[in-house]
Amino acid sequence: MFNEQPLPQGSAADLTTAARIRDAAIEVFGDQGFQVGVRAIAKAAGVSPGLVNHHFGSKDGLRAACDERVLQLIRDEKIKTLTAGSVAKGMLAALAEIEVYGPLVAYMVRSLQAGGPMALSLFDHMAADAEGYIEQGVAAGTIKPSRDPAARARYLMTLNVGATLLWMQMHQKPGEKLDFRKAIRELTEELTAPALEFYTQGLLTDPTLLDAFHEEH
Repeated sequence: MFNEQPLPQGSAADLTTAARIRDAAIEVFGDQGFQVGVRAIAKAAGVSPGLVNHHFGSKDGLRAACDERVLQLIRDEKIKTLTAGSVAKGMLAALAEIEVYGPLVAYMVRSLQAGGPMALSLFDHMAADAEGYIEQGVAAGTIKPSRDPAARARYLMTLNVGATLLWMQMHQKPGEKLDFRKAIRELTEELTAPALEFYTQGLLTDPTLLDAFHEEH
């Protein structure tokens, strides 16, 4: 269990019973996968299994609430960073406490690895959210506008999530649980510098390639 630090609370802390169950479920699902039963989640939250079903109706209902919470926390953090007066300072502040997002990354990885309609729905919502907070960055003057904001957001999400899934898969030792708090720190330290170079300086020296592609398509 990821119990060294609490989940990030977003704009307002929600300490209701339903919220405690939901936050415990995020950590349990991330730690053990989605095959885990309601009893394990209830135990982690300090409630009865019946109370879990009372608040969420079913395990799928609980998972949907977890998806919504994870999306909210990611969205809030991205908006805060991309619309800050200084994106550099906002990003450095987020990097300084990156370990706190270990449970969210664990949950995301488990969900997308599980596949199926709920995983697809989670990714679609992540891409839609990305389009929204990127456009807020455009409005704030911290991000360049795009010819196709939706396509750009989906590509960036595919790139970032795909890299995270691949990195976690390669660093998962057989028979051992991955420490996602440690892993997210190591991943961040390895990929942040080349990612920032790519995002801030670009890659190709010939800017006409994009125009040529659009003319052909």
